[in-house]
Amino acid sequence: MKRYIEQHVLNDLPEKIILLTGPRQCGKTTLAKQLTQDYDYYNYDAGEDRVALMNKSWDRQKQLIIFDELHKRKGWKRWLKGIYDTEGIPPQLLVTGSARLDTYQRVGDSLAGRYFSYRLHPLDLKEAMTSYGGSEDDLFSRLWDCSGFPEPFVKGDRTYYKRWRRSHLDIILRQDLIDLYAIRDIKGIETLVQLLKGRVGSCVSYENLARDLQRDSKTIKRWIELLENLYIIFKITPYHRNIARSLLKEPKYYFYDHTYAENDTGARLENIVACALLKELHYLEDTKGVEVALHFVRTKDGKELDFLVCLDRKPTHLIEVKHGNEEPASGFNYFSKFFNGIQCLQLVKNLKREKTYPNGLHIRSLINWLKHVKLET
Repeated sequence: MKRYIEQHVLNDLPEKIILLTGPRQCGKTTLAKQLTQDYDYYNYDAGEDRVALMNKSWDRQKQLIIFDELHKRKGWKRWLKGIYDTEGIPPQLLVTGSARLDTYQRVGDSLAGRYFSYRLHPLDLKEAMTSYGGSEDDLFSRLWDCSGFPEPFVKGDRTYYKRWRRSHLDIILRQDLIDLYAIRDIKGIETLVQLLKGRVGSCVSYENLARDLQRDSKTIKRWIELLENLYIIFKITPYHRNIARSLLKEPKYYFYDHTYAENDTGARLENIVACALLKELHYLEDTKGVEVALHFVRTKDGKELDFLVCLDRKPTHLIEVKHGNEEPASGFNYFSKFFNGIQCLQLVKNLKREKTYPNGLHIRSLINWLKHVKLET
């Protein structure tokens, strides 16, 4: 299966180190190994490979060297910078990781100017239609039931997916959290994940979570940051510029695996759209250098729309997600007046007929829109 960023990575490898990150088991290693048949692969989780990396004894006659999970090596940025500065390219260098590779944490060992980064997301309907094939309804049902992670998606079996998901989360919480952050209160974080499942699409109060978990709010914030760093959840913050009324400050959190919102169809639809939007925005940022942001808008008196997209600091799209309600959301009349020329879009899962209104609002089929997600104006 050819992935959506594959050609961009190939184009950049001859000149830059490539940092490829994304959720565990979203296909990073598979993508790296299918770029060329002439590669050398090292996984930092394997003891033999760690020794080879310590000795820098990879085959420099290979076209591509892949360093998997290298971020677990202490001082990995300085180590990689030294290789690039002394040996350069070739061979081409690609680093993959299932945690965010924060290259700006310290100025002294920054890789600035030496790399391009890409974030690989699980499959969405747009990529599945292009790379996997099949009818849109069948593919959407498969995504809905089995997530967009390649292994369970290709298997297409709900029971298999549920078994896969248990081991997937267990590996992240019981291996990655301990390896990277030396976290010991795994049970507490597991409970936090369960609580966040029930809050998809809702504003999250750290204080309320702290009370539920009997921890302090600083601990909860730290745990949530760790879940973000490990690509389990992502945050969407409220937009506040140009809007007269004060907005709520609490963020919303969504899962990279939208099926975690399993007990609320509306929240699950919102999560699958959030994933598609974030994937498209990361694509624009990683491949074209567009400055992107994803927000929501909500006032204290309850006026709300699910998503506000910004490109190069300009608000471009207001989006509301509905399961079957075709009536225009009231929030469009209020919020659209603050943004000149913004596109207003209401996505409806069970829609009888697509339509537009004189004020520019579009009512569109959610599934049809997911096939062609495009945010550039």
